[in-house]
Amino acid sequence: MTTTALVLLAALAAGPAAAPLERVTFEEAVQRALARAPGAVIAAEEIARVDGLLGQARSASLPALGATGTWTAIDHARSIPGRVTQPEEQWQGAATLAVPLVAPSRWATWVTARKVLDATRIAADDVRRQVALAAGRAYLGVIAGRRAVEVTRSAVDLARARLDFAKARLRGGVGNALDEARAEQVLASGEAQLEAAQTGLARAREALGLATGAAGPLDAAEEPSLQAPPPAEAPEDRRPDVAAARARFDAAAAAARYSWADWLPSLLATAQGTLTDPAIRPTPPSGWQVQLVLSLPILEGGLRLGQLRERQAIAREATVALDATLRQARSEVRVSVEAVQHQEASFSAARRAAEQAKTVLTLTSRAYEAGATNSLDLTTAQQQSRDADLAMVISEDAVRNARLDLLAAVGLFP
Repeated sequence: MTTTALVLLAALAAGPAAAPLERVTFEEAVQRALARAPGAVIAAEEIARVDGLLGQARSASLPALGATGTWTAIDHARSIPGRVTQPEEQWQGAATLAVPLVAPSRWATWVTARKVLDATRIAADDVRRQVALAAGRAYLGVIAGRRAVEVTRSAVDLARARLDFAKARLRGGVGNALDEARAEQVLASGEAQLEAAQTGLARAREALGLATGAAGPLDAAEEPSLQAPPPAEAPEDRRPDVAAARARFDAAAAAARYSWADWLPSLLATAQGTLTDPAIRPTPPSGWQVQLVLSLPILEGGLRLGQLRERQAIAREATVALDATLRQARSEVRVSVEAVQHQEASFSAARRAAEQAKTVLTLTSRAYEAGATNSLDLTTAQQQSRDADLAMVISEDAVRNARLDLLAAVGLFP
């Protein structure tokens, strides 16, 4: 197969030219994640579900009105001498109104369901926080990946220029094959790292698209300004995860606290109106009745005691979970403050190292061109400069992520 045919097959396999990636800002990425990410959407639907459960719990404490209608036909009328006891066709209608006058157990269920809804709403805020944090980290990953590509591409360009220079020296009779071979080795190594960096960038862009609910990869438009805030005295007051744990504790404690209502009587009032056509004496064609129904649970096989023990256990579990969440929040603040300090110091050192490595490379290149050193020294200087630049990129990304973690730890993000 000719080279032209191979090129045509490669073009057909590649398909049409890919459209340029959409670039979004940090704020846009976070807002898209909050609006489109599956986790945020599911959290919103969970609020709707629990709101429906609240409606079900509330309905048992509110008046209920129902109506029934019955039409009956039999083979022939039933009668006794002098009157019909059951007509061949008869229609009956009734409307019933039931009003819970005293229903402590139902009221307690209503109150507890309201607290569960409040906890679900706050938990949804915590899910939104996690979604936004994932989108922010994905955005920073794109920036780090792009910086790695830029640094590696710059090293490849420098290595290619050095290879051209080594070839020119060899053709001029002042170089040697060893210099050319070393230059080719540095170029090949740089090209391999460049391909790996481009792969990492592609994955980071795909991760950003997934985190924001997009149909494809997204690119970062700018570097966000993430200023590290001062440590807060009580960051748990602003953190949704702490607020959600406290709300879950309140709901569980309320369920256990109101369990005494299960032992109280309930009073139900019912009113019913009826219509019958045709009416059979002595039943009138229309009528009404009112009832007061008092219910007092006496024995139920240990149901209420079992429910009480379950609710108390759930309340104790919620207490432990709240304490653990508070400790976790305070620990995250302490760790994040130290991480920002250490990562900023590390980045400062990595930047100085990269600057010195560039200076060493420049001096070594001049000495090599002047014949004062050999190609091995130049190769070492190139590799060290490239490694120092990549270390600076990694350290810079660590600073951005540490600042983002601190903002999230003190409840200032999103």
